[in-house]
Amino acid sequence: MKQLNIGVVGAAGKMGKELCHVINEAGHIPFLGMYNSKKPEGFNHTANHWQDKKTEEVDLWIDFSLPGAFDQAIVAMAKFKKPIVSGTTGISEAQKQLLFEAAKTVPVLWSSNMSVGVAFVNKLLSQFKDIKDFDFQIEELHHRNKKDAPSGTAKTMQENLESAIGKKVPPTLSVRGGGIFGVHRIWAMSDQEVITIEHQALNRKVFAEGALKAGLALLSKGPGLYSMKDIF
Repeated sequence: MKQLNIGVVGAAGKMGKELCHVINEAGHIPFLGMYNSKKPEGFNHTANHWQDKKTEEVDLWIDFSLPGAFDQAIVAMAKFKKPIVSGTTGISEAQKQLLFEAAKTVPVLWSSNMSVGVAFVNKLLSQFKDIKDFDFQIEELHHRNKKDAPSGTAKTMQENLESAIGKKVPPTLSVRGGGIFGVHRIWAMSDQEVITIEHQALNRKVFAEGALKAGLALLSKGPGLYSMKDIF
């Protein structure tokens, strides 16, 4: 595969910095870092507005921006007709509609979590249909600075679990503290036994690597809205 010029939105954030390293390690080019206020390091070029000429040279967009910047970012990226991966969480239903609009013309993948392991756990949740009479609870833990609670990952797990068992599950239990990258647990409980599925993220690199793998897979896809299960 040829070297790709990769653009990262939210490049000055923690995920943006991790993506810069992962892109280099994979032999591609951290070509353009898009930012709002703090200029990112490690990218060949940086820009804080979408009229910058370098945006036209990007082969693949990876977005880890904030909800407040998402509307402008997704509309702008779609105009370049290049694949888009977005891991921005906390977006509204109206913003999700913007994903559908972009996906009419380019391949778009949005996920609340880019980890391959979390994609596997979400796949496992469908099997709980066989014990749908159990009681269920989802629990998630993240670092003290994470703003959304419950996490986007927990919301996705809850949707998948409720779809599998055909009933509502109690609200997710959210814990915030320390530097925890991310822990998600699904409890299935009866009077005689307890089943627990747990996923732990040990670093941010797992999310950056998953986002890049997803983006590379989109290169061979047509327009449409994809999920991690479509890729892995």
